[in-house]
Amino acid sequence: MSRLTHFNQSGEAHMVDVGGKDETRRVAVTEGWIRMQPETLELIRTGSHRKGDVLGIARVAGIMAAKRTADLVPLCHPLFLTHVSIDLTPEPELNRVYCRTTVKTRGQTGVEMEALCATQVALLTIYDMCKAVDRGMVIDGVGLLEKAGGKSGHWTREP
Repeated sequence: MSRLTHFNQSGEAHMVDVGGKDETRRVAVTEGWIRMQPETLELIRTGSHRKGDVLGIARVAGIMAAKRTADLVPLCHPLFLTHVSIDLTPEPELNRVYCRTTVKTRGQTGVEMEALCATQVALLTIYDMCKAVDRGMVIDGVGLLEKAGGKSGHWTREP
């Protein structure tokens, strides 16, 4: 296992210097889901929730979160993102909404944090919009599926 990079030799937190790294195409893909009551999912699926298009608003919230990740995670580098896509898929057989996020850039550091942040905030927005009818919703399964680019190359999570 490699050492933790956000600590200097004295053990103090610091921002990693990425200035000497090559600029490469970077991609990160994450997933997560929010489980809920079947009736709540039906409100979302049919668009009959009184707050409006739950999935559309969650998608925009996730995109905004990806763009603001460096403001939320203290040692994250601000990045110029070239692409963010958030797919929110109702899965009635599992009583959940599945989220898959892809974030891309061309830069000196990866976009894993941006993709994870986008997924979390998209799901959290669904919770916020639906909590009046279902406080028992659970966000779960958020994690990195795949990353590409940089010195470490391509990585895919084992199933």
